Amino acid sequence: MNRFAARLAQDKIVLRRTRPEILQINVGKLCNLTCMHCHVNAGPKRKEIMTRETVDRIIDWLAKTEIPTVDLTGGAPEMIPDFRYFIERVKALEPARHVIDRCNLTILLEPDYEGLAQFLAKHKVEIIASMPCYTSDNVNAQRGEGVFDGSIAALQLLNSLGYGLHVDLPLHLVYNPVGAFLPPPQAELEIDYKRELATHFGIVFNKLYTITNLPIARFASYLRHNNKLDEYMELLMSAFNAATVEGLMCRNTLSVGWRGEVYDCDFNQQLDMQWQNPDESGFFLWDVDPNKIDNREIMTGDHCFGCTAGAGSSCGGALV
Repeated sequence: MNRFAARLAQDKIVLRRTRPEILQINVGKLCNLTCMHCHVNAGPKRKEIMTRETVDRIIDWLAKTEIPTVDLTGGAPEMIPDFRYFIERVKALEPARHVIDRCNLTILLEPDYEGLAQFLAKHKVEIIASMPCYTSDNVNAQRGEGVFDGSIAALQLLNSLGYGLHVDLPLHLVYNPVGAFLPPPQAELEIDYKRELATHFGIVFNKLYTITNLPIARFASYLRHNNKLDEYMELLMSAFNAATVEGLMCRNTLSVGWRGEVYDCDFNQQLDMQWQNPDESGFFLWDVDPNKIDNREIMTGDHCFGCTAGAGSSCGGALV
């Protein structure tokens, strides 16, 4: 039973897509970190990465549309061999497109990635960076020992290049709860982050996004191990907020997997809730008519309560 669909029906809410404004591409599961909250189950040993052929097919499709924003995520998207090639091709399109890199920060300091931060700045790529807390204990508990110090060093590097300081080099941070609870108010937490990071490390950034941990993949395993999965689901369901539905990212964001398959969001992608043709074969992006996406019904499941709980949650933070 899809309890989320039942909850929408109870409130007479119909969840359908609007015109796509963001093409979010998960280029693979390879990552230099193994974070507790990761809904992708990403890590250093994962082999799933996007090929250049798939990159080219996505770019060719994108060129036929006017979708203004390309959002690259993973894993650590920077670790696929064609990461820079991907950005260069997107940036060469007409009309011009905006590119977002969802960065774990530490990758910018890895030995094989020298000059990556400078490359991102040169191409005016927006950076949305995971930073689950402004204290080392909480960050290292969620993302691994030493990650906090690496993240601080990477943020200082980005600041030195103008990120967070110049209007065309936006730098945003992402907060995820360390445990089975909802994020605190985003605006209040942003004030704390800015004060602490500036005071102790001289770091500046633009916005803080609070994102709720969804009960899937690695975080769901953590919850099960600690006998908290049912309790967390009850928390999400009891905190359902109908006011968040209008701003859900699945309405204006098209999610693409590392093989080119299409989903309503990155969470659905990790649950294999792929768009289907009438014959029940899967859709790939190049099979989709961009003019026939509007008003398509969105595939949902119980995990969707995570995006509609409290102030809501999206790749751009709180919704209300």
